[in-house]
Order: sequence, then structure tokens, then C-alpha cells
Amino acid sequence: MTSSDALPVAVIGAGPVGLAAAAHLIRRGLPVKVYEAGSTVAANVKDWGHVRLFSPWEYNTDPAARTLLEAHGWRGPPGKVMPTGSDLYEAYLKPLAETPEMAAVIETNAKVTAITRQGADKVLSKGRGTKLFVLAVSNGNGSIRRDLARAVIDASGTWTTPNPLGAGGILAEGEAENAGNIAYGIPDVLGRDRAIYEGRTTLVVGAGHSAANVLLDLARLAERDPATSIVWATRGENLMRVYGGGRADQLPARGELGSALKALLDGARVTLVAGFSVVRVRADGDQVIVEGETANGLREVGPIDRIVVSTGQRPDLNLTRELRLDLDPWLESSKALGPLIDPNEHSCGSVPPHGHRELAHPEPGFYTVGIKSYGRAPTFLMLTGYEQVRSVVAAIAGDLAAADDVHLVLPETGVCSTNLPVEGAPASSGCCGGPAPAQVDDACCVADAEAKAEGKSGCGCGPAKPPETIAEPAGCC
Repeated sequence: MTSSDALPVAVIGAGPVGLAAAAHLIRRGLPVKVYEAGSTVAANVKDWGHVRLFSPWEYNTDPAARTLLEAHGWRGPPGKVMPTGSDLYEAYLKPLAETPEMAAVIETNAKVTAITRQGADKVLSKGRGTKLFVLAVSNGNGSIRRDLARAVIDASGTWTTPNPLGAGGILAEGEAENAGNIAYGIPDVLGRDRAIYEGRTTLVVGAGHSAANVLLDLARLAERDPATSIVWATRGENLMRVYGGGRADQLPARGELGSALKALLDGARVTLVAGFSVVRVRADGDQVIVEGETANGLREVGPIDRIVVSTGQRPDLNLTRELRLDLDPWLESSKALGPLIDPNEHSCGSVPPHGHRELAHPEPGFYTVGIKSYGRAPTFLMLTGYEQVRSVVAAIAGDLAAADDVHLVLPETGVCSTNLPVEGAPASSGCCGGPAPAQVDDACCVADAEAKAEGKSGCGCGPAKPPETIAEPAGCC
């Protein structure tokens, strides 16, 4: 048997949050080993490198990572500038990984395929918490090695496990057979993938920020080549959530993204098919026909040259099958976070400060952090992940005072509930009592404006909070 004190804390994933976890472990003098499945750190970030973040640099770097970089002469980019994924990699993540302290603990091309306890499967309870973690690690050569760890921080993300085209959460009929006509996520429409989309008809499925980015890029491509045609399909009929809070959004670029999308639709540059749940894809020569359920029965869309599925991602639960996890039953997030981020209930983007206690599982020493901790919920910001790992690392180090001293201030979206107004409906149907008074610039609705006047925060539905925290979820919305 190996003493746990001599073993590292295993960090799975060398993306922004995983590297931040390693930086905090290094600062506390704890041994750490970072496993990255890609050929370079932040491989997933590089995959969406063409996308510009709607949050500026000040929200996208971690304090412990900055301290480590600055010790080697690094100077951070201007805080108010919004980076692309490539900027984030080149100016921050790559230099961070190249510091001597980090380079010594990162292994690339190392995919963790499973985690368990030494000598114990999921069923065994006796002495479970004293047993070391065992990681099955593949280097792509067909063999699997077993590494031991004292604790595990899973920051592997969700980017490589996209949700399917099928509206029910499973593959649509014909989705696998027509994979050559389908892309997932945010393809580089204006760059490396341009030839696939230029002059062709593309169907974008989804109603989030990823779909908005793809639609706007396709519109720019259509300006250069009018033969480029765009169809947008959404399961819901109310698009106010994706349009966002406009000027009420504390991240202006996020608000502008929704506003630009609405202008695109208003200008009839995109054909919208709302209330459309995809059930089937069938070939039509080199193109495809997409069938979906609507309130009026089945409807066909097509022929289509290319489908872009921008319906979000989901966590890979196979990785942790032999561990005892406590997950929200529908979001697959950490269970304690589920009610706070559930898109069925609210869309404020306000998440109460949370740390190691909310991110822990019944498996002692195992934590899920980063976007994976949110499961299928789409509202994660990197700033959240950085505070998560600061708290988790402090807990692993035994510094519970620091671990419990959690501070998190997230920029509000300006959209305060799922009870959003439908286009053409009277103003009184708006969220929380209708639109905010015209003279109130930072409120999204009447209840929000009134509550903020009373010193409350968030969507105006939570109790008053000191400035270093944020409001509870907006129950009244």
C-alpha cells in the first residue's frame, strides 16, 4: 500500500478550470498531477478558438494562476477586452502551462477513462473513505495504466459529449446514418469550415448562445455569398430568453449577441421554425430532410445541406460509474446546485456563492468542478469555476476556514425568469410584473426595479445581500 501523503491530487482536464485547480494546489504546496486527453492543454478551448467570449479578460483568469504567471514576468491583457478562445489559449493558458511548475505536473495525450477506489467497486462500503483513488489512464496506444491519487478533481468539462439532434435527448432516427451532414457545437463557419457552408442551406438547431454565434456567422457568410441560406429551428416558441436582457445585461457583449440575433430575424435573413422538435433525419440525395413534431403534427424542413446541432452538452457519467455520486436527477449537475441553476425555474444567471460543500459527493475526496458541475445547465461562467477550485483545494488542504469563505459575484443577464413575454403580448405579461420603468436602466422588470430600490439584488426577488455576495435564485419570478 502507498501512503496517501506521497500521492498527488489528480486533476482531470487541463482547461481553464483544471489549470486553475493545479495553480491553487501548487500554491499550497500539495502534489498534483494534471491529465489532459488532448495533444495540448486546453484542447477543447482551441476547438472553439474562433469564438469571441462575451465576458472580458477580468472574468476569465484565475488569481492563483495569475500569480504564478506574474512570477515569470507575464503581463495580463487589458481586463475589459473580450478574448476569443484562441486569445485565451495563446495569451493565458499556453503560457500558464509552460511555467516550470505547471509543465512538471501536466501530462497530455492522457485520457482518464475510469475512476474507482483501490480494491473496492461501487458497492463496497467498509473502509471506503480510506482507500486510494485509482485512475485508468489511456495514452492512445491501446494499453491502460493505473495511477493512484489521494483525491480527484474532475474538471473534464462537457465539450466532447454534445447533446444529440433528437429533441428527446437521444439520437434522432437517421442521425447516425447521416452524420456526414451534421456538425455539433460551434463550427468555424467563417474560417476553416467555410467551404462546407458557403452557398449552401444550413439548418441550425438550438436556442442558446452557441446557436446565436453560428447564426450570426452564417449571416455574415450570406452577405458575401447570397446563395447561402439559413434556417433556424427551436423547440420552444418563446425566443425572449435567447434574445437576452439587452442593455440590462451586465455583460454588454452577451446582451448585444441577443440583440443582433433578433435584428437578424426581424430583417428576414433567417427562416425561423419555432416549436419544432426533431425526431428524424432522412437522406435526399446529397442533402437531408429533417422531420419534427410541432403543435400541428409532423413537419418537414428541407432539403438541407448541413445541420448544425447547437443544443448544448452533457457530462460523461461513464467516467465516474464506479464512484458514489450525488447528482441532480434531471440536470446531472452536483445535486446541491441543481435547484439554483435549473433553467426550468429561472434564467437570471444568478448563482449563490458555492464551494467544496456543494461540489462534494458521497465519495470522500472526489469533486466535480467547472462546467461539468453544472451538468446539462447552460449558464456556467469561468469565473464560477475559479472560485469553485479555490474552495475545493482549500478543503483538500484542510483549511476549512478558507474553503468555506466563498465569494462569488456574477454579472446579471437582465433576463429574470422563464415567464418571459411573448412577442405581441401586452406588456403586463412580462416577467415579474412587466417591463421595468424606462428611467431604470439596470432592471429587467417591475419587481426587479422595486426590489433594487429596497437594496435587494439578483433579479430583485431575493433578500438584500452584502456587496461581496449575490442574491438567492429569484423565487418570485
